Amino acid sequence: MPILAKVETLSTFRSIRYLGLRPLARLCHGLVSSGRNPSRKGETRVAVFWDLDNKPPNSYPPYEAAVRLRAVASSFGIVRSMVAYANSRSLSYVPPVVRDQRKERRRLDKLETEGVIRPPDPYLCRVCGRKFYTNEKLVNHFREIHERENAKRVSQIESARGKRRVNLVAKYSMKMEKYKRAVRDVLTPKVGYGLADELKQAGFWVRTVSENPQAADMALRNHMVDVMDHRRADCLVLVSDDSDFVNVLKEAKMRCLRTVVVGDLNDGLLKRVADSGFSWRDILMGKARKEAPSVMSRWNDQDILKRLEWTYNPEVDKNASGFDFVSDSEGEDVLGPSSDGPEPEDFRRNDHGAWWELDSSTEVTSTQGLQGSSKSPLL
Repeated sequence: MPILAKVETLSTFRSIRYLGLRPLARLCHGLVSSGRNPSRKGETRVAVFWDLDNKPPNSYPPYEAAVRLRAVASSFGIVRSMVAYANSRSLSYVPPVVRDQRKERRRLDKLETEGVIRPPDPYLCRVCGRKFYTNEKLVNHFREIHERENAKRVSQIESARGKRRVNLVAKYSMKMEKYKRAVRDVLTPKVGYGLADELKQAGFWVRTVSENPQAADMALRNHMVDVMDHRRADCLVLVSDDSDFVNVLKEAKMRCLRTVVVGDLNDGLLKRVADSGFSWRDILMGKARKEAPSVMSRWNDQDILKRLEWTYNPEVDKNASGFDFVSDSEGEDVLGPSSDGPEPEDFRRNDHGAWWELDSSTEVTSTQGLQGSSKSPLL
């Protein structure tokens, strides 16, 4: 009977262990196979704020500048948000460089249509792959076919609801992305030089404010303060040269947030206040992205030194040692017993003498005996 009981108990334990570990194994296998990693602690969250009224990418293509800026920001951590504020006047402004390029393009189109010049390579449609020997024919082809097709896709998605809308987005996502990449080089934007559309395509959230000159600055400052209040970012990247953001950067540093400024003023006030600063040339040439790891290591060293830094706190030292610094009649600091705790025994004085005088007569006798014994008996 005892042997049968042991066998039954062992079989029951094995069955329970199997049933208990099997769901856990399935769960672990599902996590590994699906590739879902738990959120790692200590990751730096980065938020990018762009003042388009003060620092628009006039001499650089907007999409390329936005992509490079995002790459640099991702070198400091995980980019959680990217916002840009501007009024309608800044979004509709066309830089002189872009105006000269458009003027040169119209001149070449006229010469190609008249047959005076011929391009060395035909113009290629990046959507369907057709080739054209004049740029004007490519533009007409793009507007008559691909622009209409994209407008139909957008209207279908906007009119759909629920599961059908999700299916349409999944169906047309690659075609719409292909159209967005090709339309930048073919069609001329209707408003300005396509600054808002280019930044949106790069992942920025573009917000248009009123025509007030300080409206964009106020909205951007409020957005930065809101991000700091809700602790949504650990590092702030500001694209501006406006000194009105100095107080916001100081507030961010007081809250132990890292600050990075992107601007063209090397000795500007913002770069002196921020933890690190780069120029647009550094962003586009890749220099800022190469320097980002060294900047991060310097920040880590500063954090370690700050944690190891010793600071004097008189209240803590007084409670730990039991002594306090008191002032005598002449104004000098004298180390005395603390008034909060009991007086230590080492500092208690007798009434018949000072603390350095010997109270015991036996010690004096023993000292005299040692001096007598040191004399030589031969003398």
